[in-house]
Amino acid sequence: MRQRFAKILATLGPASRAPDTMRLLSDVGVDAFRLNFSHGTHDDHRANIEAIRRIEAQTGRAIAIVADMQGPKLRVGEMDFEGSGGLELRYGDTVRLRRGDESDGTDIVHPHAELEQILEPGLILKFDDGKLQVTMVSDTEARVDVPGLLQSRKGINVVNKVLPMSAMTPKDERDMQFAMDNGADWIALSFVQTARDVMDARKVIDAHPKASGTGIIVKIEKPSAVEDLHSILSMADAAMVARGDLGVELPLERVPVVQRQIIRKGRELGKPVIVATHMLESMIDAPTPTRAEASDVATAIYQGADAVMLSAETAVGRHPATAVAIMDRIITAAESDPILWEYFYQTELPHEGSAEDAISQSVKTIARTMGAKAVFGYTKSGSTVARISRERPPCRIIGLTPSRRAASQMALIWGAHAVLTDDPSGFDAMAEHVQTLARDVGLDTGDRILISAGVPFGVPGTTNTLKIDTVA
Repeated sequence: MRQRFAKILATLGPASRAPDTMRLLSDVGVDAFRLNFSHGTHDDHRANIEAIRRIEAQTGRAIAIVADMQGPKLRVGEMDFEGSGGLELRYGDTVRLRRGDESDGTDIVHPHAELEQILEPGLILKFDDGKLQVTMVSDTEARVDVPGLLQSRKGINVVNKVLPMSAMTPKDERDMQFAMDNGADWIALSFVQTARDVMDARKVIDAHPKASGTGIIVKIEKPSAVEDLHSILSMADAAMVARGDLGVELPLERVPVVQRQIIRKGRELGKPVIVATHMLESMIDAPTPTRAEASDVATAIYQGADAVMLSAETAVGRHPATAVAIMDRIITAAESDPILWEYFYQTELPHEGSAEDAISQSVKTIARTMGAKAVFGYTKSGSTVARISRERPPCRIIGLTPSRRAASQMALIWGAHAVLTDDPSGFDAMAEHVQTLARDVGLDTGDRILISAGVPFGVPGTTNTLKIDTVA
């Protein structure tokens, strides 16, 4: 078992796609790998998936595979008029926007009919990751607020407006089908604006013969998604705080506040939350992070994030394994702080009137009172482990499941360590089985443990039993 509770999600890329490097990343702390479908071919991603599953088999440790969809990308057209390099936007000038493929040297062109439909006075558009900004003064003209050179194919961000377009493009649907065909555990959905986007993705997953149980991670990167957070996260299985795009469309000072809100909502609903983007950005080149970056990672842990993510640091960085090792050290240090656990103990969460919630809440209290070292939870889908995890008990959570997919998905759940195993035949067999597993995961004679299960065994959604035991 890992000696920490929060998980590390690492992005694969040219710097890390060699099988030996993946194994090294897993050994130094990676719990889940992200496949970025904005880059690479299906053959590349298939090779990565096969390598990850080999590492799983070699180490006996479940690893989650996250297939991250590109989503729709709004971009300007060809702006390099007669070798100009782009259109120079000057502060206070008025510039025309039109649908088209090539600028005439005086206007901003774009190929998107959906964007044309929503242009209206007062609408704010940002270009090139927020480096330039205009405000519409009519349906076709805009005032330049933040000047600069607008080059071809740079991205467009629409601030505070829901675009009349789906979160899934035809490319995304093809990529989702490929990811599900090859056994990805999670689909990360980009450009989510409303709960309808999650429903559309769920239909695609439900229609796939191999995708039963595939989880949906909603990437929260649009202000409209923040406003509809409860509905969106209620329909999804996990969330990612995509701070890059979120920081473009929201004022920068709002991003830390929104990050905390998303983490809090995820815990309330029992859905894992991943904090992503620029966590150890300087380590793309440098062998050590800045003190501010270390503090940023620790802050996510103090707020209760289930996982933190490395992007370019492991995809194209010069020190991928070192970045993972340093992130592991930062998480471990934060989790050794008693203040973190006091925060977890004092946080009030809403509870349903169900046996599962009552048992999950009791696990935290009993584990703290008796100093239990681990709770063993029998689960089909992983939902029991997720409910226990949201309580943040001060002990390891051992998820016992017959489902390979559920085991791999637990690699993104705070505190969870998955063990693939069959359901016990009866109560006595369960107790004996857990005794064996307790020794396998490194517990010592005399350690207090808890066992959560559903009777009758093997029936999903019947968690109704909590047993206190001691490792013999």
